[in-house]
Amino acid sequence: MSSVSSKSAMRFVVLLGVVSLLSDVTYEAARSISGPYLAVLGAGAAVVGGVAGLGELLGYGLRILSGLVSDRTGRYWLMTLVGYTVNLLAVPALALAGRWEIAAVLLMAERFGKALRTPARDAMLSHAAASVGRGWAFGIHEAMDQIGAVLGPLIVSAVLAWRGDYRFGFAVLLIPALLALTALVLARILYPRPSSLETQTASGRRGLHRAFWLYLAAASCIAFGFVDFPLIAFHIKTTRLLGDAWIPFLYAVVMGIDAVAALVLGRWYDKKGMMVLAGAAVLSAGCAPLVFLTSRWGLLAGMVLWGIGMGALESILRAAVSELVPKERRATGFGIFNSGFGLAWFAGSALMGFLYTHSLLWPSVLSAAAQLLSVPLILYVQRMQSLSESVSAAPPNPSTK
Repeated sequence: MSSVSSKSAMRFVVLLGVVSLLSDVTYEAARSISGPYLAVLGAGAAVVGGVAGLGELLGYGLRILSGLVSDRTGRYWLMTLVGYTVNLLAVPALALAGRWEIAAVLLMAERFGKALRTPARDAMLSHAAASVGRGWAFGIHEAMDQIGAVLGPLIVSAVLAWRGDYRFGFAVLLIPALLALTALVLARILYPRPSSLETQTASGRRGLHRAFWLYLAAASCIAFGFVDFPLIAFHIKTTRLLGDAWIPFLYAVVMGIDAVAALVLGRWYDKKGMMVLAGAAVLSAGCAPLVFLTSRWGLLAGMVLWGIGMGALESILRAAVSELVPKERRATGFGIFNSGFGLAWFAGSALMGFLYTHSLLWPSVLSAAAQLLSVPLILYVQRMQSLSESVSAAPPNPSTK
C-alpha cells in the first residue's frame, strides 16, 4: 500500500466525515424539536409517536432495497447524492409546513432519504477504510458525525431562545444542509471512483458467507438489548434522579463520550479485531442495570457505558461488515445489515418500554442478557475469519496442480 494512496483515502474519509457532520447538524437539530413542532401544528401524542416510529421503520427497512439497487446498478454516487438531497432538504422545508400532515410527510421523507443513501455511502467509505484501517476510518467518521449531533440541537436551541419561532429554526437549517451538499458534490468531483481506493481484487465468492449471517445475528442481539435514550430520559424525569435541565446536558456529554469511544475503539479494532467489539458489548451490557436499578451515581456510570456502547455500534460494528462482505456486494451487505439491525432495535425498544411499565428489573435483565448473548457469536465469527485467512495464506499444495 503506497503512502500516496493512503493519504488520498484518508482525505476521502475526512471529506465524507465533513458531509456527515453538517448533515447531522441539520437533521439531529430537526429531530430535537420535531415533536414540539408537530404539537404546535395540532398533532396529538399518538401522532407524534406514530410518525417517529414509522419514520425509523422506513429508514431502516428500505436499506435492503437501496443496497441491492446500488450494487446491481453500480450507481453508488447517484444513490448517495439523491438520498442526501432528499434527506437534507426535507428539513428546512418543514418551515413551510402549515399542517401537521405535511410536516409528518416531510419527516418521513427525511428518513427515506437516509435509507436511500446510507448503504451506498458506507460501501464507498469501506473502500477507503481498507487503505487506512477499517476501525480507524469508521471511527473518524462516527466521531465527526457525533460532533454534528451535538452542535445541531445546540444551534436550534439558541435560535429558539433568540426568536422563539420553530419555523425560523427549521429555516436556519438550510445553511448546514446546503454546505453538506456542497461538500458531497466536491467529494464526487475529487473521487469519482472510490472503489479504486481499495487495492484488494474482487473475491471469488459472490454471495454472503455464513459468517456474515452469524455476525448479523450477533449485532441484532446487541441492537435488541440496547436501551434507547428516550426511555432513559423518561426514567430520569419520572424518578427525579436529575433535574429537567440536566437531561439534554447529559445527552450532549454522552454524545461526546460516543465520539471519543469511536476513535479509541476504532484504533483497537484494527489491532485486535472483533475481540474489541465483544469487550464493548460486555461493557454496554452493564448500562441498563446501572441506570434502572441504582442511584444517581450509578446512573452516571451507566451513561458512560451507554456512550461507549453507542461509539462501538456506529463505528467498529460497521467496520466489521466491510471485512465480511465481498467488495462487489458491499452495498447489499450494508443494506441487509442495517435493516436487520434497525428492526431488532425497534423490537427490543418496544419490548423494553412495555416491560418498564411493570418492573425495572425485567428491562435491565433483558438488556444485559441480549447483549451478552452476542459475545460468543462475535468470538465464533472471529474464529471463522481467522481460519479463512489461514487457509487463504497457505501455499498451494503441489499435488493438486
